Amino acid sequence: MTMERWRYHNPVDIRFGAGALGVLPSLTRGRRVTLVTFPEAKALGVIDRVRRILKADLVRVIDHTTPNPDVVELDTMYRDFWHDAASGEVLLAVGGGSVIDTAKALMVGTKDGSFAALVDLLAAAKPFSPARVRPLIAVPTTAGTGSEVTPWATIWDRSASRKYSLHLDETWAEAAVVDPELGVSLPAGPTLASGLDALSHALESIWNVNANPVSDTHAVTAAGEVLATLPALMRDRSNLALRTRMSQAALQAGLAFSNTKTALAHSISYDMTLHHGLPHGIACSFTLPLVLERALGVDAGRDAVLSRIFDGDLAGAPARLTNFLEGLGVSTRFESYGVSDTRRDQMIAAALDGVRGKNFIGARSAATA
Repeated sequence: MTMERWRYHNPVDIRFGAGALGVLPSLTRGRRVTLVTFPEAKALGVIDRVRRILKADLVRVIDHTTPNPDVVELDTMYRDFWHDAASGEVLLAVGGGSVIDTAKALMVGTKDGSFAALVDLLAAAKPFSPARVRPLIAVPTTAGTGSEVTPWATIWDRSASRKYSLHLDETWAEAAVVDPELGVSLPAGPTLASGLDALSHALESIWNVNANPVSDTHAVTAAGEVLATLPALMRDRSNLALRTRMSQAALQAGLAFSNTKTALAHSISYDMTLHHGLPHGIACSFTLPLVLERALGVDAGRDAVLSRIFDGDLAGAPARLTNFLEGLGVSTRFESYGVSDTRRDQMIAAALDGVRGKNFIGARSAATA
């Protein structure tokens, strides 16, 4: 693997810090806003807080989003948004990865305003230019997704056992507001899953054919912070200082994989989420020790970067990662999720052939292991 020539690009205007939500008016600049958020946002006071900040500029609220947005759920939401002249000029997504993915699906307008037309474009798996676009401001309420600084969104079609990846130059957020205060009340489950998602983003961007020195710098810092901070945060979830550290780690992991994309662990995760119901953050992290073992020794440069995370002890790194995950209550064994050894091997082989699997530096050696 060579890195003599490389490129790093991220156009998102990032605002970070406790209380950063208050900068929204300087980003919306008087434009009418549609807020996309999660069903519990009203009860938690999130909608009222945004309304107090934006006042009359907040013209619409969409709060019936669901985890891992599906084409059936998005169809009516999309049609209503694009056929309502009162939807405003900008989308504001406040929530986790599924909320931001939903907003990214909404921001891409088709000629006839139908979601079916967008699905057809995604199914063709070819680049296209949207007929219309609404700019997006992304405000994550979890520390892990990184979606606020990437151009990707995942749209699921469970009836067809299929997923679509939305990825256009137009689907970068205009701005990201990362306010750790928004995560202080996050329950244990989402805190853990999102934190492990961030760890996966960081590591996946390192054992990646698209890695570069800038992505490596973000990834090493992010992975080290997650390993040091997440166990403490799980014991003290209301600690704003710990939430701030995790929010910054997740942001840096997002900045890392925004340029590399993900790799083998994520390629495996889609099957685990679709067919075994695993939350994304668990599905893409429980295989990290296995993938790390397959990555080590493939490329000296990648080994050198990974060694910075594991204090130079690469031989003990897979076991350390296993102990970290198991200590948080996450099994690293496929059998724990109802997957047989035969099915596991089939899943890994299929994942290596997937778009994300081909980003993995160990693809050739893994395929023959």
